[in-house]
Amino acid sequence: MSLDDLKYVKVKTHPTARNQAVSTQPLLAGSIVLSNQAFATVLFENQKGRRCDHCLVLSETLRKCSGCASCCYCDANCQTRHWPSHKKLCKRWNSFASSNEFQALPPHERLDCVLLSYFASPLSANDQLAIFKSLLPGPTHHSPPPTCTPVDGADGLYDRFGNNNFTIHSHLNSFAHGIFPLASRLFNHSCTPNAAARYKLVRGQAVTMEVVALRDIAEGEEICIPYLDPALLQTRQQIFQLTYGFQCTCISCEGLKSVGPIPDVPQDPARLAALEYRLRTFIGVDDLEHCVLRTKPITQSLPSEIRCFLKEDYIEHLSGVFSQSSHDGPYDRALDSGTTLLAMYLLIYPENYPQIGMHALELAKTAWNASMPMNDIVRRQHAMAQVRACLSVSRRILGLYGPEGDGGGPLAEITTLQQLVDQEG
Repeated sequence: MSLDDLKYVKVKTHPTARNQAVSTQPLLAGSIVLSNQAFATVLFENQKGRRCDHCLVLSETLRKCSGCASCCYCDANCQTRHWPSHKKLCKRWNSFASSNEFQALPPHERLDCVLLSYFASPLSANDQLAIFKSLLPGPTHHSPPPTCTPVDGADGLYDRFGNNNFTIHSHLNSFAHGIFPLASRLFNHSCTPNAAARYKLVRGQAVTMEVVALRDIAEGEEICIPYLDPALLQTRQQIFQLTYGFQCTCISCEGLKSVGPIPDVPQDPARLAALEYRLRTFIGVDDLEHCVLRTKPITQSLPSEIRCFLKEDYIEHLSGVFSQSSHDGPYDRALDSGTTLLAMYLLIYPENYPQIGMHALELAKTAWNASMPMNDIVRRQHAMAQVRACLSVSRRILGLYGPEGDGGGPLAEITTLQQLVDQEG
C-alpha cells in the first residue's frame, strides 16, 4: 500500500511537523483507519522458539530452520515465505551471533542488528523500502551496529530506526519490534491520541498493524497515535527530544507544564491514604459500584494537594502493589490500590484508551476474588456490583479496541467472567 491507496486518510501540511494525516470522512470509534503489513520484524530474544519468525504466531510445534537452527516456523509455508529475507543471513548467522562483537551489544541493539541485516535481502526492493527511506532520520546520528551481511546505505537506514520502529504487542504485552513504514509516514504523536495501534496475527502471514479510532473522529481532523506510553509523565519530553527531535505540545503536555513543579509523595501512611482518597473522589471513582468513568485531562485546575501523584515512580509503585495484592491478597488492599490506579489512568490516558479497559478487567477479577469468601450477604452483593460495573467498562473499551494479537486474551476473559456473574444471579 502507498500514500495514493489510502481510503480514510490524506496527507496535508502541518504548521510545525512535516505533515499530518487527516480523516477524509467522519470515522466512528472502533473504525480501522489504516491496515499496514510489516516490512520487517524481529522477535525479542525471550520469544525465540516460542513464536514463528515469519508470522509471529505462538506455537508449541515449531520447526527449526535446518540451515541455522536459529529461526523457527509454524510450517513449510511460513519458512518459504520468510526465506527471501532470511536466506542471506542463514549460513552466516550462527558465527555472527556468537561473535564477541555481537554478544557485547545490549539486547535492543542486537534486535537492531537483525532488522538492519534484513534490509540486505531482495525483499527490501519494494514500495515499503522507498517509504522507509523517505522517513525523517532521528535527531542524533549513531554508527550502525554490525550486520550479518553487508547493507547498502546502512547509516541512512539505521538513522531512521530509533524514531520509526514500533513495539508489537499481544493483549498489550510486548514481544517483538517491527517496521511499518506507511504508519510511520502518516501519523504524528499525541499523548492524548484519538487512535491507537493493534496487531493482527494470522498464521502464514506477516503481522499487520491496524490503527483503530478510539473515539469518533470528524472529517478533516488530524489522526494521532502515541509514540510512547503517556504514563511517562516526567520523562516523556526528554524522550521526545532525544529520540524524535520534537517537543510535544498536546493538551496533556501543556497541562503538565501549567501544573509546575511536582511535589514529593508524602511518606506518612495516613497522609498518603487521605490524599489517595482525595484523588479518587476528584476523579469520581471512589465508589466503583456506581461510578461513571470519564477521563479528566491534567490541567492547572488539578488540586494542588494531589499533584504529587504525577510522579512516575509513584505510578510504578502503585501498579506493583496492585499486581501483587490482586493475585495473592489481601483483596481489600488490591481494590483500594487498583481503584487509585484507575483514577490515575483516567487522569493520564484519553477516552477509550485500551490500558483503561485492561485495568478495569483486572479490577473486575479482583472484586470477584474478593467476593468468594464473603459470608456477609450485603458485602457480597456490593462486591458483585463492583464486578459488574468494572466488567461493563472493560467490555465497552476493549470491545471497541477489538481483538488483537494471540487468540483468547481479555475479550475471552470478559465473556467467561460474565458467565460466572450471570450464574450468581
